[in-house]
Amino acid sequence: MSDSDRPSEQPDEPTVPYETAPGSPGPPSGYRPPSGAPSYPPLPYQQPGWSPPIGKVRGTGTGILLYVVTFGIYGYVWWYLVHDEMKRHKGTGLGGGLALLLTFLVGIVMPYLTSAEVGELYERRGQKKPVSGLTGLWYFPGALILVGPIVWFVKTNEALNDYWRSLGAT
Repeated sequence: MSDSDRPSEQPDEPTVPYETAPGSPGPPSGYRPPSGAPSYPPLPYQQPGWSPPIGKVRGTGTGILLYVVTFGIYGYVWWYLVHDEMKRHKGTGLGGGLALLLTFLVGIVMPYLTSAEVGELYERRGQKKPVSGLTGLWYFPGALILVGPIVWFVKTNEALNDYWRSLGAT
């Protein structure tokens, strides 16, 4: 049997992609998949030129108007959409379904969690956080001064809109 007839002992590429989170360094040096492991197509974030999905810019005034016109129902929709977009973009976070569930069960925590996640978007890029979990204080106990929730929504929604715009959203 000649050398060219023998299967190579060290394949050039692993047959199973080493699954890592976006932005992580990749497989450890010398990684080899287990023998007989199935081959999978590369994950989206392993594709050259892939970038995370960008969220939608939502008008602050429109959001407040929709909240009033729908008697608060738009608030649930907004929390679902915003958290769903942030999770798809970051790969971590509450996600829309869990955010909606928390809104129904313990809605008072949502302003704190939402502002914290928006601030985390900036922090992951090495920028100063325009909002944080403490911004939720505008919502409660800020509701005692009546305009507190509006101040919270304006600050948080504008910070999120600015983030999406910085990535090219219109």
